Amino acid sequence: MFWVTCSEELNLNLREAAWVSILPPLASVFVTSIAAQFSDNLIANGVETTTVRKICQAISFLSPATCMILSSLDLGLQPWEIVGILSCGLALSSFALSGLYCTHQDISPEYASILLGITNTVGAVPGIVGVALTGFLLDSTHSWSMSLFAPSIFFYLTGTIVWLAFASSKPQSFSESD
Repeated sequence: MFWVTCSEELNLNLREAAWVSILPPLASVFVTSIAAQFSDNLIANGVETTTVRKICQAISFLSPATCMILSSLDLGLQPWEIVGILSCGLALSSFALSGLYCTHQDISPEYASILLGITNTVGAVPGIVGVALTGFLLDSTHSWSMSLFAPSIFFYLTGTIVWLAFASSKPQSFSESD
């Protein structure tokens, strides 16, 4: 999807868009090591695990939302500047590895794999529905900003609010042996 946006919205040819599409995953590798050190240092300095997970997940959700907002505004940015902004936002979403994805292990080391399977399955549903929604919105608005970025920003912001309100890394009783 990133390369489609680059090729159509930023007027890059497919070869340029293909090369540009590798930037977010490469940046994510770098950001992941920063996120891991960041969260480990906070926990080592006595910050509660739930607080650390909330901070990391908030970074993971709010960074791409902010970058999508910036790239959607008419700020007179050049295509490569927009690509850089979007790549940074997508790379910072790697903080989820120190947020949501560690929470399963925090809640229940014994059942972490099952919990991850459940959350990934539930999380896949919006991805499936989102493809149809994006296509419908693109046909209706003829705007990538409105069809792709607006719903994504909405769900990032909603996810942040829900995560901050309800997330917990406290061990759960179902993980205790009988």
